[in-house]
Amino acid sequence: MKKVMLVEDEEFILQGIRCIIDWEEIAMTVSAMAHNGKEALEKFQEDPADILVTDVEMPLMNGLDLIREVRRISPRTRCIILSGYDEFEYARTALKLDVEEYILKPIDEEKLKDTLVRAALRLEEIDRKDAGSMEDKIGWHKLLKGKMSKEEAQEMYRMLPQIQEEEQVFCGVMKIDTGTLEGRDGINEILRKLQHWEQRSKTIYLAPDTLFLLLYGESEEKEEEILEACRDFQDRLESDYGIMSFITVSGPIRDYEELAQGYKMSMKLQKYRMLEGYGSCINEAHIKDRKSGDVVIDEALLRKLILKKDKDGALNYIEDLFINNLKSQVSVDVLYQISLKIAILLQEIKAEYKLAQSRNLQDLSDMIEKIYQADDIFGLKTIFISEITEIITYLHTEDSQYTPVVKQIMAEVQKNYREDMNLKTLSYKYHMNASYLGQIFQKEAGCSFAQYLSNIKNSIAKDLILNTNMKINDIAREVGYPDTSYFYRKFKQCYGVSPASLRNMKKY
Repeated sequence: MKKVMLVEDEEFILQGIRCIIDWEEIAMTVSAMAHNGKEALEKFQEDPADILVTDVEMPLMNGLDLIREVRRISPRTRCIILSGYDEFEYARTALKLDVEEYILKPIDEEKLKDTLVRAALRLEEIDRKDAGSMEDKIGWHKLLKGKMSKEEAQEMYRMLPQIQEEEQVFCGVMKIDTGTLEGRDGINEILRKLQHWEQRSKTIYLAPDTLFLLLYGESEEKEEEILEACRDFQDRLESDYGIMSFITVSGPIRDYEELAQGYKMSMKLQKYRMLEGYGSCINEAHIKDRKSGDVVIDEALLRKLILKKDKDGALNYIEDLFINNLKSQVSVDVLYQISLKIAILLQEIKAEYKLAQSRNLQDLSDMIEKIYQADDIFGLKTIFISEITEIITYLHTEDSQYTPVVKQIMAEVQKNYREDMNLKTLSYKYHMNASYLGQIFQKEAGCSFAQYLSNIKNSIAKDLILNTNMKINDIAREVGYPDTSYFYRKFKQCYGVSPASLRNMKKY
């Protein structure tokens, strides 16, 4: 939503402008209103607007002087003038100030609306150009990777703010969770907010989800103080826009010739997004005491739990391993090593019991790809919880020790899982006592009939979540859950993660 400030000394006209436009329809909101240029300037300094709509003749400070001051604070802000005076001198001054439109009173509602829409488009064009030029015209990637000649690098250093005496610079990398940018103005919202950050900084656009930050501080300023400033910015970014980020900060440098070194360290720290997750901000001190080999996986125990079909035991082991041991103790390299060991173990079990071709199970290459694509340790844990649950389900259904009636019931569940099935109706169909049938099923299947039915429904739902674009509500109905909230509870009981969280693992 673009922010609009309205400035008009006559209250009746001010409220009229506020009411004649459907601001939500054009993706805008009136963020502030003022009755003169001085009041407007004070409000603008506190909370800059994207678009300024102002009268010309006002007490204390007129509209043209207001625009001049606004231009010094935010050159990108688009300005629209409203005036009851059709004077050439006003129009000529407005032209020099790069004003979008000079609209005469009484105000034409459609003309004002069209001008606002054009101003919004112009803003987007400016932001795209600014972001693009940072990448296309300067070539920061080459410089930061140390692949420029000394002469070329010196030319680029001159384009950065001068490092003052007794000042040091911290190099930061901000990675944006692109999933939180959906339906928004992309990374431009972050760039605009950084322009008004109290922390003295320089922002360099590297990619649609990556920004390089130069953070300037006094020589006695400690790294922890810089981290606190970054965390505060993260909090405001999340609360104001719902945008999540992960920031890594290197140690201080005192000369731009050390820039590539600072960038390299910040990028190295970015690997720890897997352990820390979005919403975190770290520096080298956070990984200094991480262990490299103390945490190991008990492959024999995990294999035993899976083959015993002890779903709770296997999933509790994974939960404890990833959240209680790996997250707080190890380096990210160890995390990947252990993850690959688990993936190989699961592949061996699937091959041994000829489960590898089952449609809901993944082959080793798919699992490895998901491991390296996971955003954080919770997403990584979900990959294994989901796969282990599927393996145990198939170990139940692939067992050949079933009596004919249990086999028939399992086949019927596979075919008619959408229907309201229960042991009572099945006992009538197979001419058996419901309690006895339940005991036989529990003994042979290893779970109650209700649990087996729920597992089948959730298994099919999981396949639809990962392999289609169907809405979660539609998937719930498709597998026989008319109540979506009930479906969420049953699915989470089965896989340890909600349907929406599981879908986030796969980017459509």
